[in-house]
Amino acid sequence: MRSNRPESGSRCLDLMDNGPVRIPIDGVIDLHAFAPHEASDAVNEYINVCAQKGILEVKIIHGKGKGILRRTVEAALDKHPLVQSFSQDPGPSGWGATIVVLKGLKEQ
Repeated sequence: MRSNRPESGSRCLDLMDNGPVRIPIDGVIDLHAFAPHEASDAVNEYINVCAQKGILEVKIIHGKGKGILRRTVEAALDKHPLVQSFSQDPGPSGWGATIVVLKGLKEQ
């Protein structure tokens, strides 16, 4: 019997205008694959799935640019109930990525 479920470690997110996109659930999401108006929904769904899988630190790559996408991401993170804290990536990505610490599902 064949399952319609995505492979372990990935999930199909139906957020893009061109249809679903399969991205790995490994704690890193690169928003360059999404249109700007899809970023907030992509971040929220990714955080939910990571929390379900027990991934409590997430890196969101949004790029540097003018900071518009970063501000969109930060606004979504401010409202998300699973987000404990977030900050700019202290590594080489700098302000082109945001590191998010999630609450465990029991902490909600």
